[in-house]
Amino acid sequence: MKTEAIEVLMNRRSVRKFKPDQITDAELKTVLDAGTYAPTARNMQRPVIVAVQEKATRDAVAALNAQVAGSASDPYYGAPTIIIVLAPDDEFGTLDAAAVETNMLNAAYACGLGSCWINRPQTMFSMPEGKAMLRAWGVDENLRGVCSIALGYADCPNPEAPPRKENYYTVIK
Repeated sequence: MKTEAIEVLMNRRSVRKFKPDQITDAELKTVLDAGTYAPTARNMQRPVIVAVQEKATRDAVAALNAQVAGSASDPYYGAPTIIIVLAPDDEFGTLDAAAVETNMLNAAYACGLGSCWINRPQTMFSMPEGKAMLRAWGVDENLRGVCSIALGYADCPNPEAPPRKENYYTVIK
């Protein structure tokens, strides 16, 4: 049994408080590479991953997400890196993107980084401002924003896992 892998899967938690220090290029590459190894339908590898570290762009992405949420606070909790996952808007795109996102969240924990799954890219990148961002980044504006990650060094202890609900799964023998 690969006990280190099980430890990552059982103990990764969402972090909602980050240090302002940027992560290293090696840490970012490890997280991004893990995303590229996620399972995708027919191994087509269609999701597109965009990592945003440049502060003005990062802040613009956060502001657009906050606008969609109707909030004045930073939906990315001050994380210095934002990763966005986009995919074709079809039967498999959302599932493929979610698998990519999950791999990256687990890799972040394995690297000693904090991360949090952040929603609303679906709405963000269907808006004119979001489509303009995609064009500026050289990304196909017809892709659907699926999910995003707040990524950085945690400025808090790893949260404890809440108890798992009873009857979460069923075994048929």
